[in-house]
Amino acid sequence: MTTVLSKPAGLLYDGADWDYDKIKRVYDAVEDIAVNDMGLNVYPNQIEVITAEQMLDAYSSIGMPLMYRHWSFGKHFARDEMLYRKGYRGLAYEIVINSSPCISYIMEENTMTMQTLVIAHAAFGHNHFFKNNQLFQQWTDAKGILDYLEFAKSYIGQCEERYGLAAVERVLDAAHALMTQGVHKYPKKRPLDLREERRREQNRQQYEEETFNDLWRTVPKPAAGGRPPSRTLSERKKLLGLPEENILYFLEKKAPRLEHWQREILRIVRHIAQYFYPQKQTKLMNEGCATYTHYTIMNRLHQKGLISDGAMLEFLHSHTSVVFQPDFDDQRFSGINPYALGFAMMQDIQRIAENPTDEDREWFPDLAGRGDGIGALRDAWANFRDESFVLQYLSPHLMRTMKLFAVRDDAEDPNLIVEHIHNERGYRNLRRMLARQYDLAYLEPDIQIVDVDLAGDRKLILHHRVTNGVLLDENDAKAVLRHIANLWGYEVQLVEVSAVSEAILKEHAVTAPSALFA
Repeated sequence: MTTVLSKPAGLLYDGADWDYDKIKRVYDAVEDIAVNDMGLNVYPNQIEVITAEQMLDAYSSIGMPLMYRHWSFGKHFARDEMLYRKGYRGLAYEIVINSSPCISYIMEENTMTMQTLVIAHAAFGHNHFFKNNQLFQQWTDAKGILDYLEFAKSYIGQCEERYGLAAVERVLDAAHALMTQGVHKYPKKRPLDLREERRREQNRQQYEEETFNDLWRTVPKPAAGGRPPSRTLSERKKLLGLPEENILYFLEKKAPRLEHWQREILRIVRHIAQYFYPQKQTKLMNEGCATYTHYTIMNRLHQKGLISDGAMLEFLHSHTSVVFQPDFDDQRFSGINPYALGFAMMQDIQRIAENPTDEDREWFPDLAGRGDGIGALRDAWANFRDESFVLQYLSPHLMRTMKLFAVRDDAEDPNLIVEHIHNERGYRNLRRMLARQYDLAYLEPDIQIVDVDLAGDRKLILHHRVTNGVLLDENDAKAVLRHIANLWGYEVQLVEVSAVSEAILKEHAVTAPSALFA
């Protein structure tokens, strides 16, 4: 006798299996809660179901749906696939692209409850953050990124055909090595328009072709010693806009020996690095926003009777795993889980806004008791990055709940010293120290181009301002300097300088390449 199980009335789905009709019903229900109940403002959504193989492929190309070819992407794919096949690592439940429409990849292996969670997390949580956070508005062009990636893939493919695969790879190798130092950290006058970039490149190419005059090749070169006199340091800095922290930008604009196509490749890599820069600054907030969103939506779906108790238990199991924070003496501890801290801070902000204590009123006079917890969260998501978010919103209540304290770990001292505990002074110092851990100015080396004499030896001089006593690794520094020298075409020197005393701590130098990209 066969027993036929029917879906209980009112449920969006029943069981683990999914199909496109169920996903459509779930999407509509999630959208209703996200937009009407939570007031989220999102880009149009595009949800794609992909296989594990396609997810691995997306991993290798830094999560983008379109990307030019480079050997490092294949290396990452081989590594990730091997780890996945041997069971050493799992795959993410989703990948979401900051674009308009916002593309969310969901795995075909997911159960229907996981698809619901992922749609709430990515298509509405991350999507709202991408569209409304001021850093993303300032530095990324969601409407133009896909067109620009298509242009980049096509352009680099044409360069490979015209100049050879090896020549293009060498430029990309050097550009990728400098991606971290290839972003503008402060806003410019005009927002980036990646669609416009494609038209501008075509105009540059057309202008060069129209103004090309072969007679310039016949102009006699200056005799030895006939170069114009070198300018003073202040004149050179004024002329070249030094110091310059965006090394890729400087090389793209000023390197004397680069061809037009090589400069365009540097520009492509620089734009992609800039596109990802806000994500590096908002990992804690972005994941906290998405986790809070999926938690709220799944609970509302259950309260409305749209998902079953079994589905809710499955969701809670997955959610608990995501926000699990191992203790400091646990073998699984690898730092503070951004999902755990981000989600806890979002819940804490809502608590302070709706049910504050006297302590909250003292610490957060503008937030405590305002009554609209989700409204307060939307304000935070729009106007902060991780460092300022922790400084503004980490409460003594949450520090006690998460048992946070500060330890001084000095390499010259055999003992660890507990510096800050749970008292008035300790809370403030602890909050400041934790915020610093999310400040890229402290996490990444401060390296700037400070001088070059274009009328003299053209030696490029860079300074690394050492703020925490940690010098650059000798081998890594030399390897990166060789990439800079290959792009610049002349000698490169890096001086490590104490940010406190201005004393020179160490020097690295790489001689000029015998030939460009030797």
